[in-house]
Parts: sequence; C-alpha cells; structure tokens
Amino acid sequence: MTWQVLVHGPLTRLDERVSAAVVDSVPRRLSELASDLGNLTVALPVLAAAMAYAVWRGRRTDALYAGLAMAAVPLLVIPLKEWTARSGPLEPWAEGYYPSGHTATAMVAYFGAAYLVSNRLTPLAATLTLITATGLVVRGFHWPLDVIASLALCLPLLSWPALAARRGSKRINHKSTDCDIIT
Repeated sequence: MTWQVLVHGPLTRLDERVSAAVVDSVPRRLSELASDLGNLTVALPVLAAAMAYAVWRGRRTDALYAGLAMAAVPLLVIPLKEWTARSGPLEPWAEGYYPSGHTATAMVAYFGAAYLVSNRLTPLAATLTLITATGLVVRGFHWPLDVIASLALCLPLLSWPALAARRGSKRINHKSTDCDIIT
C-alpha cells in the first residue's frame, strides 16, 4: 500500500475513486462523531482507565505493555506520514495523511482496553475501531488506504502485550515450580 501511495499507482487511483463515492454519504455530524472516537482526548482516557483497572487487579505488567503499545503508535505513524507526505481528500494542499493516526490510536486504545478489562469486550473494540475508520473516510478526513494502512500497521502492536504477558507468566510459573511454591 505504501509503495502505491508513493508512486500514485493504480491502487491509489482506486482509493481516490472510492473516497469520492463515499465522502458525505452520511450526515457530516454523524461522520464527525464517529471519527472523533480516534481522538486522543477520547481514546486515551479509555485506555488509561483500563490500565488503572489492570494495575488495581494486580496486572501491572499487562498495563505497562498496553501503555507501551500506545506509545509506539506515534513512533510508527509519524515517520510514515513524513515520508509519504500524502495529501488529504478534502485538503490537497496539506500533507501527512498516510497512515491515519486517529485509526491507529483508536485501534490500539480500544483493543488494549479490552485486553486489560475483559476479552468479552473485543467485539466492542473492533466495532469502535471500525466506526472510527469509517467515520474518517466518510467525512473526508482520510482516504480509505490511510485507514487500512493503520489497521495493518497496528495489528502487531495488539499481539505484543498479550505475547509479552504470556511470556512473563511462563517465567513466573517456571520460577514457582523451581522453588516448589504451592499456591
């Protein structure tokens, strides 16, 4: 996708046609509300509350990994925005739209919160992320490829906290059996 954006290839031209067909296909107020779910002021407090809950439940390491995953978002997104310098659908003079930081923020925050609170919340996290991504495209804040790239880019960030926590719990379990601690 990034290569297509850089060379303005056929996938990018298709992306522009799809965008033209869907921008403002729903009332702007609705698409703006949907896209606002990816704002730091909305998504970050959700993750922070889930991290506080996890710490309170004794899952400090899990909270740390979820926080680190969120901290990694700008480290991944900003360099790509600078490198691609893609303009926006409604602002051809502005640059820095690829990949979508709002989509990345929503995805990592909501899935991180679901991981920390209850896996039963995973469908809600997916729904909030998709609503955000759709709102961004339908409102014209981002091209479809911008949000798809963010979803692909952040997918590894979602598995990192769970893998790290599992590795940590194996280490703890291994130490417990070595020390013959009975719980």
